[in-house]
Amino acid sequence: MSSFPPQAPSGPAARDPERLLRRLEWTVLRRLDGLLHGDYRTLVRGAGLDLADLREYQYYDDVRRIDWNVTARLNTPYVREYHEEREVTAWFLLDLSPSVHFGGGALGKHQVSAELVAVLARLLTRHGNRVGAMFYGDSLDTVIPARTGRRHVLHLLHRMQTRTAAARSAATDLGEFLRSASNIMRRRSIVFLVSDFISAPGWAEPLARIARRHEIVAVRLVDPLDRELPDLGMLMMQDAETGEQLFVDTHDRGFRRRFAAAAARREAELRAVLQRSEIDALELSTEGDLLDAILRFADLRKRRRQTVARGEQRARGHGVQA
Repeated sequence: MSSFPPQAPSGPAARDPERLLRRLEWTVLRRLDGLLHGDYRTLVRGAGLDLADLREYQYYDDVRRIDWNVTARLNTPYVREYHEEREVTAWFLLDLSPSVHFGGGALGKHQVSAELVAVLARLLTRHGNRVGAMFYGDSLDTVIPARTGRRHVLHLLHRMQTRTAAARSAATDLGEFLRSASNIMRRRSIVFLVSDFISAPGWAEPLARIARRHEIVAVRLVDPLDRELPDLGMLMMQDAETGEQLFVDTHDRGFRRRFAAAAARREAELRAVLQRSEIDALELSTEGDLLDAILRFADLRKRRRQTVARGEQRARGHGVQA
């Protein structure tokens, strides 16, 4: 339930995809290039297809690439090197349901979503990769085929903003969205699911099914008012999903505690679902900094790969000793 009416986009830049993208290219993408030292693969990686060479195993190498036949013959661990795919296909699964329009600060969640899509889509297409998108309002109602190029990114942003303006009140069912999207994504891809995850239950299983076939990143859109209500006295609250309205007394500490407790339970359930399916998560706040969030996420993915590699190395070592 949203605490206040949805916030409309403000200013011409919020309505003009060209101005939005140009601003982000100067303020975020330019700095991101320098801070990642041009290595966008920290965020997305291609899958190897063709064997290129063999070399000795080095620390942090993926143990799944060890060639055990060569290792046994030479008594030294060797790994296979592959030509990495030049092309990555990325899909943005965008929740544009009414609750995503909510925001208590300068930006609403849907605006934060648009900025993230602009940055990641442009980062990918600059390297020749293809990006596509699927929009969810009360069903999967828009599919933008995966293509490359800056003009395609602008087209995606324009369609996203047009679809946002036409959103209707309806209960969100992410499970339905994910099942429909899974039928469209035939080729292995990187998938960015961008949502506030305020949904009817039943989406965990289709999400896990997508994660088994694709590399998926869960991007959670959050606003401070989703988690805690300020003391503002009597307020008219409207459920952005259903349109239901009711008066609440935010001066009541008990009510505010129950609201915060319900939000904490929802957050714990979400984290548990993502951990069980081993899905990386990026949290974007309406009060946060987009560049900092992306850099934290890139560092998280790098450290996670290193941890997995060390764990697999220890497991292999124990297996050999046994």
